[in-house]
Amino acid sequence: MTDSEFLIPRERYQRLLEAYRDAEQVKVLQGVRRCGKSAILTLYKDSLLSQGVEPRNIYYRRFDLLEEPLDVSAETLLQDVTQAWEKADRDNPFYVFLDEIQDVAGWEKVVRRLHSERGIDLYLTGSNAHILSSDLATLLAGRSVTIDVFPLSFREFVDFNRHEGDASASTDELFSKFLRYGGMPSLFSLKQQNEEFITRELSSIFDTVLLNDVALRRGIRDIALLERLVTYLFSTSGNLFSTRKVVGALVSSGRKTSAETIDNYISALEKSFILHGVEQSGIAGKQVLSPLRKFYPVDTGLRNLSTRFSPRDLGFQLEDVALVELLRRGYDVRVGAAEKAEVDFVANGHDKRIYFQVTETMLDNSVYDRELAPLRAIQDSFPKMVLTLDRFRTGTTEDGILIANLIDWLLDR
Repeated sequence: MTDSEFLIPRERYQRLLEAYRDAEQVKVLQGVRRCGKSAILTLYKDSLLSQGVEPRNIYYRRFDLLEEPLDVSAETLLQDVTQAWEKADRDNPFYVFLDEIQDVAGWEKVVRRLHSERGIDLYLTGSNAHILSSDLATLLAGRSVTIDVFPLSFREFVDFNRHEGDASASTDELFSKFLRYGGMPSLFSLKQQNEEFITRELSSIFDTVLLNDVALRRGIRDIALLERLVTYLFSTSGNLFSTRKVVGALVSSGRKTSAETIDNYISALEKSFILHGVEQSGIAGKQVLSPLRKFYPVDTGLRNLSTRFSPRDLGFQLEDVALVELLRRGYDVRVGAAEKAEVDFVANGHDKRIYFQVTETMLDNSVYDRELAPLRAIQDSFPKMVLTLDRFRTGTTEDGILIANLIDWLLDR
């Protein structure tokens, strides 16, 4: 997909970039490959041009395109940027956009050099958390800002459908599609919107992330074990994960491995942003040293691809959507753990906390009581919420717990 084929603004990211415009910090957009980082940069570049920035004061280069040389070095890149800067209007900022820069050997040297020059406003994107390596992070301490980019939110998904999809589809129909196929922007560029073509596109994204951003970057040779682990993590998302149990299951099936190997593979998956780990909170004793975690894919389409679009685990899919939306909104999220009950998510913001339960329906009285019980056991005054697909029996309970429709919550209604 080329820049001219499919670009629809994602307002939240455009506002963030505009807010940091001309600030001394290096702006770093990071997120899973193909989630829309390049389109966001391109749209922001076009916005600068529309505001009167001269083309000679903008340098944009995307390093994952076919026309890019395979042997771009830090030295040749720095020379190229320097030559462009010499032609710019030095009385105004010079905007440098380096897209998927982690593919350039020694790119950190370029960033260090450019950041030291006055008048250069620097923007980077990367599909791996290594883009802010420990050395570079130390050098740029306090002088970089990270913007986490996710696949489309449901609200963006609805907007994209209004432009490129079926404008007549109802919100509930669109949510079913979103839940099944996820929110990767490139799905909207497909000429045929059917499951065969969508599956091919999702498979392409999945394979690229696994091979380029996980296996190749971390030197993983056992691709079969990596794929098997991903399938397991995706299919059991929403369940507490134990490395020891996974190793035991693999060994008993004749697959030798170690806890260290599994943990290294999971770390690599998290750094590629295809997977998010959520730790337990509210635990004590020895558990504090090694808390269990739940893992959630960054996109339900990728999750369902690995489980062959199984419709049997709707509850965990809803949890996945809610978790990623909370991360998108900037919350630090934990799994709430207690002696007799578990809260799906504890979302911590700058000065607030919200407790969440996520369930398909609350219409059955036993489910209603079960979902509310963990929230009622919490002895503090922070907001508590249940997200459900129900449109009946919603509202605020007598003890102040809000029961809300998940779709409305995703749309900020």
